[in-house]
Amino acid sequence: MTLLDPKGPVLPGAPELQLTLTPAVLGRLMPLFLWLDRRGRIQAMGPTLAKIVGSEALGTSYARHFTLRRARGRDLGPESLADGRHIAVTLVRHPGFNLRGTAVELPGAAQPGALLVNLSFGIHLSEAVRFFGLTEQDFAASELAIEFLFLAEAKTAVLNELQALTRRLEEARREAESEALSDPLTGLPNRRAFDAALDRAVKLLARGGRSFALLHLDLDFFKQVNDNLGHAAGDTVLIRVAQVLAEETRRGDMVARVGGDEFMLILRGPIDERRVAAFAERLIARLEEPIFYDGRPCCVSASIGAVIGADGAGAVADRMLADADSALYRSKRAGRGRCTVCAE
Repeated sequence: MTLLDPKGPVLPGAPELQLTLTPAVLGRLMPLFLWLDRRGRIQAMGPTLAKIVGSEALGTSYARHFTLRRARGRDLGPESLADGRHIAVTLVRHPGFNLRGTAVELPGAAQPGALLVNLSFGIHLSEAVRFFGLTEQDFAASELAIEFLFLAEAKTAVLNELQALTRRLEEARREAESEALSDPLTGLPNRRAFDAALDRAVKLLARGGRSFALLHLDLDFFKQVNDNLGHAAGDTVLIRVAQVLAEETRRGDMVARVGGDEFMLILRGPIDERRVAAFAERLIARLEEPIFYDGRPCCVSASIGAVIGADGAGAVADRMLADADSALYRSKRAGRGRCTVCAE
């Protein structure tokens, strides 16, 4: 228990006043107070300071736990502190945290020379709250720290909401981009995505990249499926064709639906005419397998035109597309269900 002699304004004519405060009461008013005797031993601490330093510090020298300094100066001992002096305190175990406060002598203490030091984290408050796990219960209700914590909580809530909004917008952007570059029926990339992929492949080839093959595939007898069994049957065929194309190509290859029953493929190199022909033969064989719709078989085949962009050949996307298209129609005229390769 300690006595405090009020030095502020008092009622004129009032008798001399002294306040008797226990450490518990002081702790409620000043959760970061430090009470030192004249030899620098810790007699009491505020509950928040005890939470940080540890209650085992009671009875030990302040120097084991704190370094006292003038607010802008050299280290101090408690015996050199005058009433009202502003000081800075560094935590020995956590030297990254500095506290500031005011030291006053306790006139009614059992031993003369006792000091009461009221501390605060100042600009380090936010870091201290996070590092030591402090809450509003660790500060006096009248402290600005409470207002700061409320503001910090509000800021955190706003930031979390903004981050959530940003995530939603990014997901919506990716979804919209995916929809813009995807065929809604088959899920394959569309013409726009294919054109971008072909442009990248041509530019990479011009810089010394590997050769690649461009294939233009058009389904044979697809019109008969639509005419005889309806568009739902045609959609079933297109979905199955897309599955077969995806299964037959490798990771890194490109398959796109670019029209009603037209597909474009980019087969990454190294590749040559023999490999393209073998791939096309295998692919056509799988596409000629019956596809059943409502218990009825849908029979199609495929005509393919291919062109190979070779190293140093000066490939141009528009010319490659035109050559693949020309090769496709040669396959059609030759009886369908086959592949024609035009060397670039």
